[in-house]
This record gives sequence, C-alpha cells and structure tokens, in this order.
Amino acid sequence: MRRSTTTALALSALTVLALTGCARSAESATSAASSAPAHRGGPSATASAPLSSAKLNERLLDESDLGEGYTRKPEAADRHDDVTVIGCPALEKLGSDASTGATLDFTRKAKASFTYAGSTNSEVSEELYSDSATKLSNGIGKVFNAMVSCPSYQVASGSTVIDMGTQKTAAPDLGDEQWSQLLTYSAGGQRSVVKQTAIRTGSILVIVSGSPGLVDAHLDKALTKARTAH
Repeated sequence: MRRSTTTALALSALTVLALTGCARSAESATSAASSAPAHRGGPSATASAPLSSAKLNERLLDESDLGEGYTRKPEAADRHDDVTVIGCPALEKLGSDASTGATLDFTRKAKASFTYAGSTNSEVSEELYSDSATKLSNGIGKVFNAMVSCPSYQVASGSTVIDMGTQKTAAPDLGDEQWSQLLTYSAGGQRSVVKQTAIRTGSILVIVSGSPGLVDAHLDKALTKARTAH
C-alpha cells in the first residue's frame, strides 16, 4: 500500500467528499476517469489565453441555472493528506510525476457542488480549469488514462477503505475533446455509481460529476456558460 498525494488531485475534490460520505450515505458525488478523448472541430467560443480563477468562478453554474430543488454546498477545504491508493500502480506513479503538471492541479480553477432534494439528496458538481489547450489535454488525459488502466482498486481515506471500479462510457460530441466514465464505489455495505464527464473547449476544461442523470441533464448548460464571456 502506497500513499499518493496526487490521488486527491486525480480524483478531484469531490472524491474526498465521497470517501467520507460513503460511510454514512449511498448517495454522494465524486469525480472519475475517462475514456480515450474524442475530438471535435466545432466552434469554441473561448479565448486562447487562459482565464483567471475569478473569471472561471463567474462561469460556474448556480442555482438559477440548475432549477428548483438545488442547494449549493459550502466549499470544502482541499484535502490531499490522507488518501492512499491500493492496487493501482499507474495512479501511484503519478505521485512522483506531479512536478510535470500531469494532474488536475492547475492554478486557474473554480468549483461548485450542489445537492438535489428531488432524488434522495443526490449531488452534482462542476469544476472549471483554464490553461493552454495542450496542458489541459495532457494533464487530464494522463490522470484519466491511469485510472482507466485500473478497472478495480481500493482507496483508503483515514480508517475507511473504499472498493473502486471504473467503466468507460460514451462521451457526448461537445467541445474539442471529451472524456466520460462511471465510477462505482462500495464501502460499509453501501454502493454508489457516479458519472463524470469532462469537456475541453479551447482553454477551458469543464468537468461535471455526480449522479448520472444529473450530469446528463446539466452538462450542456455547464459548457454553454463556461464559454460565455463576461
């Protein structure tokens, strides 16, 4: 068993929420990994220069975009100090590669997560990152490919051990590059399936994670707003 501080970056902020919440609830949201990226030559309404975190924050979905029944959750502090990967060498290896930028630790970022009261308190989260197209593609692609290489493994958070599973799903034909996958996690007799879809559009990376139905319902809105200049 090897500790990997990169794991929290690879799985993103919502994974930590899922790891701690899985022990008390079968319905939490998390980030997952991807299929091989697809490419699309459609228009991208974002500038080539990376956006600041403040600008990204303006482009996040809010309750008015999502509709009735959604409540924004307080932003949790990032936690990278107590997550351990068991049985996935590719993810463990990323711990020594963090200096190459091959993680989701981009400096320009914004995130928001919401609970939805209409479906057993399901959750959905959005994350936005901005950098050059090459850095975004290479960074998230390397992390996602590492996760794809391990269809089953375990993640330990404190005294909780979660059995993880991954399954590629078809990504929607949006943006310039797309990734999508289901993540299954089990702990304490609870089992949950979470979807993540990531879309790169120009210099912006949009990641929507959570209950599969909510991700599908709000992905297009998230991408449209992320492209909108303020």
